[in-house]
Amino acid sequence: MSGTGRQGSALAQPLQRPSGGRIAAGLVLFVLGAVVGAAGALVQSGWFPGGLLLALAGAAGLFLGGARAMDTRAGAVAPAVGWMVTVVLLTASRPEGDFLFGAGLGSYLFLLGGMAVAVMCATLGQGRQPGGSTVRLGK
Repeated sequence: MSGTGRQGSALAQPLQRPSGGRIAAGLVLFVLGAVVGAAGALVQSGWFPGGLLLALAGAAGLFLGGARAMDTRAGAVAPAVGWMVTVVLLTASRPEGDFLFGAGLGSYLFLLGGMAVAVMCATLGQGRQPGGSTVRLGK
């Protein structure tokens, strides 16, 4: 390759230190993931078939939107981690016997479907693309 001075795969490149803006964006996406997880936990059981689809679509939109906004897969992982932490904490029963998730099909579909959506969005998130005028993508 000529032109950019960077040769080889993106995996062979040295890691760059993240900037303060990327760290702040990751924290904001983490908090948004927690909010979407809590909202989805309430909505999915309230309106069973439609609420479940709405909760999973909201999570997928946040995960994929984070990946596109940060232009890296970490943009999908940060809200997915926030979502998973919140949902796992909400599944635990309290000492009083209260719980948010019932033992039904909808709850299991929300948990497993949300994890599958997180993995798909992190996998489909934009990776590094070579830059420069010498690169010929799409021809």
